[in-house]
Amino acid sequence: MPHFRHESRHGGRVAGVDEVGRGPLAGPVLAAAVMFRSRPSRRLAALLDDSKRLSSGHRETAYAALMGCDGIAIAVAAASVREIARLNILHASMLAMSRAVFRLPAPPDLVLVDGNRCPGLSCAAHAVIGGDAESLSIAAASIVAKVTRDRLMARLSRRWPGYGWERNAGYGTAHHRAALGSLGPTRHHREAFGTVRQLALTLAAA
Repeated sequence: MPHFRHESRHGGRVAGVDEVGRGPLAGPVLAAAVMFRSRPSRRLAALLDDSKRLSSGHRETAYAALMGCDGIAIAVAAASVREIARLNILHASMLAMSRAVFRLPAPPDLVLVDGNRCPGLSCAAHAVIGGDAESLSIAAASIVAKVTRDRLMARLSRRWPGYGWERNAGYGTAHHRAALGSLGPTRHHREAFGTVRQLALTLAAA
């Protein structure tokens, strides 16, 4: 279970950062930064874990608890589909994370980043492999990022129906891939990714 030892060991203002949406065929990559002003309560800490381990209902409960907590700073940012195409998904993810940190109301002294590399920041940063299962701040960021992006994709699905984004969040499910074949790509699809790229090559060769 994630803990608060990384944050306590450093002291000062420590933010956790995580991103979601590297793998989908559609939609932006989104990052969240979460900074607790003090150790979170046991009740809140018990709700937090790697968002991938949690059911959608549990994520929503944890998200609501985080948003309703006074002793926390939260910021969210994204890199667009165009930026993903221009920079590649890795660098776009780094850009989204750096934007999220920049949007925090107070600059952190240290940023804990999920993964094995850190974005360019104006403060100290430390990469934590598997950090969303290690650090409460990163786990909180993973939940905020996941819930926010899922809600965004659900909103987009109302404007671009047929792809099932309200269920698959833009990932390449069988339904999504079939819809691409019948409906074609939208401006929210990532042209260099998997089925989208294959479809574009097929259309270009036709």
